[in-house]
Amino acid sequence: MDHPCVQHKLAIIRDVETGHKRFRELATEITKFLCYEALQNIPTKDITVTTPVGEAKARKIATDLVVVPILRAGVGMLDGILELVPTARVGFVGLFRDEATKQPMTYYERFPPQIKGGTCFVVDPMVATGGSTVAALDLLKTNGADNIVVICIVTCPEGLARVNEAHPDVAVYTAAIDERLDERKYIVPGLGDAGDRLFGTPH
Repeated sequence: MDHPCVQHKLAIIRDVETGHKRFRELATEITKFLCYEALQNIPTKDITVTTPVGEAKARKIATDLVVVPILRAGVGMLDGILELVPTARVGFVGLFRDEATKQPMTYYERFPPQIKGGTCFVVDPMVATGGSTVAALDLLKTNGADNIVVICIVTCPEGLARVNEAHPDVAVYTAAIDERLDERKYIVPGLGDAGDRLFGTPH
């Protein structure tokens, strides 16, 4: 998303001098812009409402919305979507990386039933290797979701390729596609460890 306001906020959130309070605020603000873009094509229904001076034709969102943050860093994006769509329901996916296999393992999952037939937004600040994102999408689809989008702040070609290979039907909305992954599987130039920067924990 190349909107000047998004790119301006992205420049600040990347800065190593940006503290955790401001980092959280910027994550919320950028998420709002990305969610706004992702919501452009969701279905609506025509209704009529009565104003103080007459009747007006209007439209309302005609699908359930479910936000699914990937724990823990995805929680830092949750408020941004809920401020824009306060009636959205929330599910959670908790994942950790198995040190032997290097594969994401699920330690927590909880979804509202509205993932079936609704529109799901998987949120995580970084889609790096794409492994956690793919695992979350696998879980959602196994539980009946069939209309899913991913919202992240920063990604890279490797992560996008892995998500697209596993789930070509899922759109990814992001503020930046960075250069590459380094040997530690961090996005370069990226944001650093988004979870640590969101919650003020040691790097």
